[in-house]
Amino acid sequence: MISKTFRPAIGVALAGILSSAFLPTSFASAAPRPHAADGATVSTFARIAGDVLSQRSQALVEDRGGRHTSAPIGAKARMSAQLKREEDAALASLRSRKTRLNALGESYTGADTHVSVNKATVSGKQATVEVTEDTTLTYKKIRGDEPATTGFRTRYELALTNTAGSAWELTSIKSQDNGPVAVNEPTVAKAAVVTDDGQTYPDGTPASTKYPAPANPKTKTGTGYDYAAMAAYAEKYWKTYNPAYRQFNGAGGDCTNFVSQALKAGGWKNVPGSTDDYRNWWYDGALQTNSWVGVNDFAWFTLSNQRATNLANVYQMDVGDVLQMDFDRDGSKDHSMMVTYRSSTGTPYLTYHSTNTYRKSLASLIASYPNAVYFAYRT
Repeated sequence: MISKTFRPAIGVALAGILSSAFLPTSFASAAPRPHAADGATVSTFARIAGDVLSQRSQALVEDRGGRHTSAPIGAKARMSAQLKREEDAALASLRSRKTRLNALGESYTGADTHVSVNKATVSGKQATVEVTEDTTLTYKKIRGDEPATTGFRTRYELALTNTAGSAWELTSIKSQDNGPVAVNEPTVAKAAVVTDDGQTYPDGTPASTKYPAPANPKTKTGTGYDYAAMAAYAEKYWKTYNPAYRQFNGAGGDCTNFVSQALKAGGWKNVPGSTDDYRNWWYDGALQTNSWVGVNDFAWFTLSNQRATNLANVYQMDVGDVLQMDFDRDGSKDHSMMVTYRSSTGTPYLTYHSTNTYRKSLASLIASYPNAVYFAYRT
């Protein structure tokens, strides 16, 4: 249950946020027990996280006469020296990402970041805080047919220490989601490696990321599939999960499960058989095939059953097509996404789970992961 939501003002110094947070006298016990933080302390933690994450979002927004820096260190309340250095580097990295996005014809005119505290536990002078960030970025109308906004929801864990003078010091902030990093997150997600069992798998052909792409229009009628329904499903449940399906965020990520649901909504039929044979694809409420939830298994199923073909260029993708990424080029695919909007000038926008994201442009993915391997599937 999310307890509180804040809309912190950009540029509010952490010193002003933290100085009012004090430990109860019970914290002085020799062997303190972990306990939930009180309301005032929860509010402090939410504002701490909100300030840091809002500044990250603002680093991507088109400049309006000022430069954003990490929050200053104060005498009573501060980020740790190490974290301040990391955040300064993070903001510099995000400003470089903004430059790469501009070169690809994308820019943002505004950012709205909300932070909610899910859980805050205090033990002596240490605190662990779980938060959810909801951010909406407004696309600048450069070509004229960009979507109005892109949004994402991601989870973080904060570690804090109570310092001399009874003020909290933020020592770390770490993402808890799989998949591509949110566009305002500087850290590259780690890939999950799949062990090859010795069989020969239909891995597919990597796609070029060169723009513009050769024309390859999609046939949307007479296929037996409803691509608009796929997109509508994904955009309905990108952050409010369909209760008819289980979630797999704690078991490697929910990205392929989500893509499978959208494809099912658009007319993909089950292929019965054992759960561990990649040539089968189904979900029955209690069980599902590996191909329903596994990134690599999904690719093997899709190509072996001719449910899709590989596209030569990622910019050829259209609504209902699927993009997969191999973040670290180790031969194992790591993430699945679906195109839910395509601009008339040829930019696909993707919606996905883990991190939960709405209409993220292909350009922003490539700017964040220029060295990844991309696989584009025409469904």
